[in-house]
Amino acid sequence: MKARKRITLLDVARAAGVSKTTVSDALSGRGRLPAATRERVAAVARELGYVANRSARNLRGGRTGAIGLYFPDRTIGLQYYMDLAIGAAEEALAHDVALTLIPALHNPADPPPLYVDGVVVSDPMLGDPMLRALAERRITVVTCERDLTPGAQHAGRVESDHGAGIRSLLDHLADRAERIALLCPGEETSFALDVRTAYRAWCAEHGREALIYDVPFVCAPEDVGRAVAEALRSPGGVDAIISVPDGGATSALQAALQQGRHVPDDLLVASYVDSPSLQSLITPITAIDIAPREMGRRAVRLLADLLSGKAEPGTVEVLPITLRVRASTSPARHRGLDRDLAPS
Repeated sequence: MKARKRITLLDVARAAGVSKTTVSDALSGRGRLPAATRERVAAVARELGYVANRSARNLRGGRTGAIGLYFPDRTIGLQYYMDLAIGAAEEALAHDVALTLIPALHNPADPPPLYVDGVVVSDPMLGDPMLRALAERRITVVTCERDLTPGAQHAGRVESDHGAGIRSLLDHLADRAERIALLCPGEETSFALDVRTAYRAWCAEHGREALIYDVPFVCAPEDVGRAVAEALRSPGGVDAIISVPDGGATSALQAALQQGRHVPDDLLVASYVDSPSLQSLITPITAIDIAPREMGRRAVRLLADLLSGKAEPGTVEVLPITLRVRASTSPARHRGLDRDLAPS
Protein backbone atom coordinates (compact mmCIF):
# COMPACT_ATOMS: atom_id res chain seq x y z
CA MET A 1 0.00 0.00 0.00
CA LYS A 2 1.41 3.38 -0.99
CA ALA A 3 2.19 5.73 1.92
CA ARG A 4 0.12 8.88 2.07
CA LYS A 5 1.99 12.04 1.06
CA ARG A 6 2.70 14.43 3.93
CA ILE A 7 0.89 17.74 3.53
CA THR A 8 3.30 20.68 3.64
CA LEU A 9 3.00 24.43 4.17
CA LEU A 10 3.41 24.86 0.41
CA ASP A 11 0.40 22.59 -0.23
CA VAL A 12 -1.72 24.69 2.12
CA ALA A 13 -0.46 27.92 0.50
CA ARG A 14 -1.39 26.73 -2.99
CA ALA A 15 -4.82 25.56 -1.91
CA ALA A 16 -5.52 28.82 -0.05
CA GLY A 17 -4.07 31.03 -2.80
CA VAL A 18 -1.61 32.78 -0.50
CA SER A 19 2.14 32.73 0.12
CA LYS A 20 3.95 30.18 2.23
CA THR A 21 4.92 32.98 4.64
CA THR A 22 1.27 33.95 5.05
CA VAL A 23 0.35 30.35 5.91
CA SER A 24 3.17 30.16 8.46
CA ASP A 25 2.13 33.44 10.08
CA ALA A 26 -1.56 32.51 10.08
CA LEU A 27 -1.04 29.14 11.73
CA SER A 28 1.50 30.38 14.28
CA GLY A 29 -0.34 33.56 15.24
CA ARG A 30 2.45 35.81 14.01
CA GLY A 31 2.27 38.81 11.69
CA ARG A 32 -0.48 41.34 11.06
CA LEU A 33 -2.99 39.38 9.05
CA PRO A 34 -6.73 40.02 8.82
CA ALA A 35 -8.78 37.67 10.97
CA ALA A 36 -10.60 36.43 7.87
CA THR A 37 -7.28 35.39 6.28
CA ARG A 38 -6.19 33.50 9.39
CA GLU A 39 -9.53 31.69 9.58
CA ARG A 40 -9.48 30.77 5.87
CA VAL A 41 -5.91 29.44 6.05
CA ALA A 42 -6.72 27.44 9.20
CA ALA A 43 -9.81 25.96 7.53
CA VAL A 44 -7.80 24.91 4.46
CA ALA A 45 -5.10 23.38 6.67
CA ARG A 46 -7.70 21.35 8.57
CA GLU A 47 -9.37 20.21 5.35
CA LEU A 48 -6.06 19.03 3.88
CA GLY A 49 -5.00 17.34 7.14
CA TYR A 50 -1.93 19.50 7.64
CA VAL A 51 0.12 18.72 10.78
CA ALA A 52 2.90 21.11 11.82
CA ASN A 53 6.45 19.78 11.65
CA ARG A 54 7.37 19.81 15.34
CA SER A 55 11.09 19.41 14.69
CA ALA A 56 11.20 22.41 12.38
CA ARG A 57 9.11 24.48 14.78
CA ASN A 58 11.37 23.64 17.71
CA LEU A 59 14.47 24.41 15.65
CA ARG A 60 13.13 27.85 14.80
CA GLY A 61 12.39 28.46 18.49
CA GLY A 62 15.74 27.16 19.73
CA ARG A 63 14.08 24.22 21.50
CA THR A 64 14.51 20.46 21.38
CA GLY A 65 10.84 19.73 21.96
CA ALA A 66 11.74 17.25 24.72
CA ILE A 67 11.82 17.31 28.50
CA GLY A 68 13.49 14.88 30.87
CA LEU A 69 12.21 12.91 33.85
CA TYR A 70 14.78 11.89 36.47
CA PHE A 71 14.26 9.52 39.40
CA PRO A 72 16.56 8.52 42.26
CA ASP A 73 18.71 5.47 41.51
CA ARG A 74 17.01 2.04 41.62
CA THR A 75 13.48 3.44 42.04
CA ILE A 76 12.10 2.90 38.52
CA GLY A 77 10.36 -0.36 39.46
CA LEU A 78 8.54 1.12 42.46
CA GLN A 79 4.80 1.74 42.05
CA TYR A 80 4.98 5.38 43.15
CA TYR A 81 7.47 6.30 40.43
CA MET A 82 5.67 4.30 37.76
CA ASP A 83 2.47 6.21 38.57
CA LEU A 84 4.32 9.52 38.59
CA ALA A 85 5.86 8.69 35.19
CA ILE A 86 2.42 7.89 33.72
CA GLY A 87 1.07 11.24 34.92
CA ALA A 88 4.13 13.03 33.51
CA ALA A 89 3.73 11.27 30.15
CA GLU A 90 0.05 12.19 29.95
CA GLU A 91 0.79 15.85 30.59
CA ALA A 92 3.77 15.90 28.19
CA LEU A 93 1.53 14.54 25.44
CA ALA A 94 -1.03 17.25 26.17
CA HIS A 95 1.72 19.87 25.73
CA ASP A 96 3.04 18.22 22.53
CA VAL A 97 6.50 17.54 23.93
CA ALA A 98 8.47 14.31 24.13
CA LEU A 99 9.29 12.84 27.53
CA THR A 100 12.73 11.30 28.02
CA LEU A 101 13.56 9.11 31.03
CA ILE A 102 17.03 10.05 32.29
CA PRO A 103 19.01 7.31 34.08
CA ALA A 104 20.97 7.89 37.27
CA LEU A 105 24.43 9.38 36.84
CA HIS A 106 26.98 6.73 37.81
CA ASN A 107 30.06 8.58 36.52
CA PRO A 108 29.89 12.18 37.80
CA ALA A 109 33.18 13.03 36.06
CA ASP A 110 31.70 12.31 32.62
CA PRO A 111 28.01 13.29 32.48
CA PRO A 112 26.28 12.40 29.20
CA PRO A 113 24.84 15.05 26.84
CA LEU A 114 21.23 15.95 27.58
CA TYR A 115 19.15 17.15 24.62
CA VAL A 116 16.19 18.46 26.59
CA ASP A 117 14.67 21.86 27.31
CA GLY A 118 14.01 21.09 30.96
CA VAL A 119 13.91 18.28 33.50
CA VAL A 120 11.47 17.12 36.18
CA VAL A 121 13.41 15.67 39.13
CA SER A 122 11.46 13.49 41.54
CA ASP A 123 12.64 13.29 45.16
CA PRO A 124 16.04 14.94 44.69
CA MET A 125 18.68 13.22 46.81
CA LEU A 126 21.03 15.30 48.93
CA GLY A 127 24.20 15.95 46.87
CA ASP A 128 23.05 14.02 43.76
CA PRO A 129 25.65 14.76 41.02
CA MET A 130 22.90 14.82 38.37
CA LEU A 131 21.41 17.91 40.01
CA ARG A 132 24.82 19.57 39.85
CA ALA A 133 25.21 18.60 36.18
CA LEU A 134 21.80 20.10 35.36
CA ALA A 135 22.67 23.32 37.18
CA GLU A 136 26.00 23.63 35.38
CA ARG A 137 24.23 23.31 32.03
CA ARG A 138 21.58 25.83 33.08
CA ILE A 139 18.77 23.42 32.29
CA THR A 140 15.40 24.46 33.69
CA VAL A 141 14.49 22.12 36.55
CA VAL A 142 11.22 21.48 38.38
CA THR A 143 11.52 19.23 41.43
CA CYS A 144 8.93 16.98 43.01
CA GLU A 145 9.69 17.84 46.68
CA ARG A 146 12.46 20.09 47.97
CA ASP A 147 16.14 19.68 47.13
CA LEU A 148 18.07 19.62 50.43
CA THR A 149 21.45 20.25 48.74
CA PRO A 150 22.88 23.48 50.22
CA GLY A 151 22.62 26.38 47.78
CA ALA A 152 20.36 24.48 45.37
CA GLN A 153 18.04 26.75 43.38
CA HIS A 154 15.55 25.43 40.85
CA ALA A 155 12.93 27.05 38.62
CA GLY A 156 9.92 25.52 40.35
CA ARG A 157 8.65 22.83 42.72
CA VAL A 158 5.61 20.66 43.38
CA GLU A 159 5.41 19.17 46.86
CA SER A 160 3.15 17.46 49.39
CA ASP A 161 2.64 18.40 53.03
CA HIS A 162 4.22 15.28 54.54
CA GLY A 163 4.11 16.78 58.01
CA ALA A 164 0.31 16.91 57.84
CA GLY A 165 0.24 13.44 56.29
CA ILE A 166 2.17 11.65 59.02
CA ARG A 167 0.33 13.55 61.76
CA SER A 168 -3.00 12.44 60.31
CA LEU A 169 -1.84 8.83 60.30
CA LEU A 170 -0.53 9.09 63.86
CA ASP A 171 -3.78 10.66 65.06
CA HIS A 172 -5.67 7.77 63.49
CA LEU A 173 -3.48 5.18 65.25
CA ALA A 174 -3.32 6.94 68.62
CA ASP A 175 -6.65 5.65 69.95
CA ARG A 176 -5.61 1.99 69.56
CA ALA A 177 -1.81 2.15 69.88
CA GLU A 178 0.49 3.59 72.53
CA ARG A 179 3.89 2.66 71.08
CA ILE A 180 4.06 3.49 67.37
CA ALA A 181 7.22 2.58 65.48
CA LEU A 182 8.32 4.40 62.33
CA LEU A 183 10.31 2.52 59.67
CA CYS A 184 11.85 5.36 57.70
CA PRO A 185 14.72 6.15 55.30
CA GLY A 186 17.44 8.60 56.33
CA GLU A 187 17.34 12.35 55.85
CA GLU A 188 18.75 12.46 52.29
CA THR A 189 15.38 13.58 50.85
CA SER A 190 12.96 16.22 52.07
CA PHE A 191 10.22 13.58 51.98
CA ALA A 192 11.90 11.43 54.64
CA LEU A 193 13.19 14.43 56.59
CA ASP A 194 9.72 15.97 56.84
CA VAL A 195 8.16 12.67 57.93
CA ARG A 196 10.82 12.12 60.61
CA THR A 197 10.60 15.71 61.87
CA ALA A 198 6.81 15.68 62.16
CA TYR A 199 6.83 12.22 63.79
CA ARG A 200 9.28 13.35 66.48
CA ALA A 201 7.26 16.52 67.11
CA TRP A 202 3.98 14.59 67.36
CA CYS A 203 5.52 12.12 69.84
CA ALA A 204 6.85 14.96 71.98
CA GLU A 205 3.48 16.72 71.97
CA HIS A 206 1.62 13.54 72.98
CA GLY A 207 4.11 12.25 75.53
CA ARG A 208 5.00 9.22 73.38
CA GLU A 209 8.44 7.68 72.90
CA ALA A 210 9.83 8.24 69.39
CA LEU A 211 10.69 4.82 67.96
CA ILE A 212 12.45 5.28 64.62
CA TYR A 213 14.02 2.35 62.78
CA ASP A 214 16.22 3.09 59.78
CA VAL A 215 15.50 1.37 56.46
CA PRO A 216 16.89 2.20 53.00
CA PHE A 217 15.00 4.54 50.64
CA VAL A 218 14.75 1.60 48.23
CA CYS A 219 14.37 -1.29 50.65
CA ALA A 220 14.34 -5.05 50.22
CA PRO A 221 11.98 -7.32 52.21
CA GLU A 222 14.85 -8.40 54.45
CA ASP A 223 15.58 -4.75 55.35
CA VAL A 224 12.01 -4.30 56.55
CA GLY A 225 11.96 -7.73 58.20
CA ARG A 226 15.00 -6.88 60.33
CA ALA A 227 13.49 -3.54 61.37
CA VAL A 228 10.16 -5.14 62.31
CA ALA A 229 11.88 -7.87 64.33
CA GLU A 230 13.99 -5.26 66.15
CA ALA A 231 10.92 -3.17 66.94
CA LEU A 232 8.94 -6.11 68.28
CA ARG A 233 11.87 -7.26 70.44
CA SER A 234 12.55 -3.80 71.88
CA PRO A 235 11.85 -3.13 75.59
CA GLY A 236 8.15 -2.45 75.83
CA GLY A 237 7.61 -3.65 72.26
CA VAL A 238 5.35 -1.83 69.83
CA ASP A 239 1.66 -2.05 69.03
CA ALA A 240 1.71 -0.20 65.70
CA ILE A 241 4.17 0.06 62.81
CA ILE A 242 4.26 2.71 60.07
CA SER A 243 6.36 1.72 57.06
CA VAL A 244 7.42 4.77 55.05
CA PRO A 245 9.22 3.44 51.91
CA ASP A 246 7.18 2.50 48.85
CA GLY A 247 6.50 -1.24 49.00
CA GLY A 248 7.72 -1.66 52.57
CA ALA A 249 4.34 -2.15 54.24
CA THR A 250 3.68 -5.50 52.57
CA SER A 251 7.01 -6.77 53.86
CA ALA A 252 6.20 -5.36 57.31
CA LEU A 253 2.90 -7.24 57.35
CA GLN A 254 4.61 -10.49 56.37
CA ALA A 255 7.37 -9.98 58.95
CA ALA A 256 4.80 -9.36 61.69
CA LEU A 257 3.00 -12.60 60.81
CA GLN A 258 6.31 -14.48 60.92
CA GLN A 259 6.83 -13.08 64.41
CA GLY A 260 3.49 -14.54 65.49
CA ARG A 261 1.61 -11.22 65.54
CA HIS A 262 -1.91 -10.84 64.14
CA VAL A 263 -2.91 -7.71 62.23
CA PRO A 264 -4.94 -5.79 63.31
CA ASP A 265 -5.87 -7.78 66.45
CA ASP A 266 -2.62 -7.25 68.36
CA LEU A 267 -0.54 -5.14 65.94
CA LEU A 268 -1.53 -2.29 63.62
CA VAL A 269 0.37 -1.83 60.35
CA ALA A 270 0.16 1.21 58.08
CA SER A 271 2.00 2.55 55.04
CA TYR A 272 2.94 6.13 54.31
CA VAL A 273 2.83 5.49 50.53
CA ASP A 274 -0.33 4.00 49.06
CA SER A 275 -0.51 1.61 46.08
CA PRO A 276 -3.13 -0.69 44.51
CA SER A 277 -1.32 -3.74 45.91
CA LEU A 278 -2.06 -2.63 49.48
CA GLN A 279 -5.79 -2.71 48.76
CA SER A 280 -5.81 -6.29 47.41
CA LEU A 281 -4.15 -8.03 50.36
CA ILE A 282 -6.13 -10.37 52.63
CA THR A 283 -5.72 -7.63 55.23
CA PRO A 284 -5.79 -4.35 53.23
CA ILE A 285 -3.31 -1.82 54.60
CA THR A 286 -4.14 1.71 55.70
CA ALA A 287 -2.05 4.26 53.81
CA ILE A 288 -1.50 7.87 52.85
CA ASP A 289 -2.33 8.56 49.20
CA ILE A 290 0.24 11.17 48.11
CA ALA A 291 -1.16 11.31 44.55
CA PRO A 292 1.89 10.38 42.45
CA ARG A 293 0.06 10.54 39.11
CA GLU A 294 -1.15 14.05 39.86
CA MET A 295 2.37 14.93 41.02
CA GLY A 296 3.72 13.93 37.61
CA ARG A 297 1.06 15.92 35.79
CA ARG A 298 1.55 19.04 37.88
CA ALA A 299 5.34 18.96 37.59
CA VAL A 300 5.32 18.67 33.79
CA ARG A 301 2.62 21.35 33.52
CA LEU A 302 4.67 23.70 35.68
CA LEU A 303 7.82 22.98 33.66
CA ALA A 304 5.96 23.66 30.38
CA ASP A 305 4.61 26.94 31.80
CA LEU A 306 8.08 27.99 32.95
CA LEU A 307 9.58 27.24 29.54
CA SER A 308 6.85 29.23 27.79
CA GLY A 309 7.00 32.13 30.23
CA LYS A 310 3.49 31.53 31.62
CA ALA A 311 4.82 30.81 35.14
CA GLU A 312 7.24 32.79 37.27
CA PRO A 313 10.53 31.20 38.38
CA GLY A 314 10.31 30.08 42.00
CA THR A 315 6.70 28.89 41.73
CA VAL A 316 5.75 26.28 44.36
CA GLU A 317 2.59 24.17 44.19
CA VAL A 318 1.32 21.99 47.06
CA LEU A 319 -0.69 18.83 46.39
CA PRO A 320 -3.53 17.57 48.58
CA ILE A 321 -3.06 14.12 50.13
CA THR A 322 -5.57 11.64 51.56
CA LEU A 323 -5.60 9.15 54.45
CA ARG A 324 -7.09 5.83 53.28
CA VAL A 325 -8.32 3.85 56.31
CA ARG A 326 -8.36 0.07 55.81
CA ALA A 327 -8.52 -3.15 57.79
CA SER A 328 -4.90 -3.22 59.00
CA THR A 329 -5.50 -0.42 61.51
CA SER A 330 -9.18 -0.10 62.12
CA PRO A 331 -12.35 -1.87 63.30
CA ALA A 332 -14.75 -2.65 60.45
CA ARG A 333 -17.09 0.25 61.25
CA HIS A 334 -14.29 2.78 60.62
CA ARG A 335 -12.92 1.37 57.38
CA GLY A 336 -13.22 3.34 54.16
CA LEU A 337 -13.46 6.66 56.00
CA ASP A 338 -10.95 8.53 53.85
CA ARG A 339 -9.77 11.88 55.06
CA ASP A 340 -8.54 14.51 52.60
CA LEU A 341 -5.66 16.64 53.88
CA ALA A 342 -5.79 20.01 52.16
CA PRO A 343 -2.53 21.86 51.36
CA SER A 344 -1.52 24.23 54.12
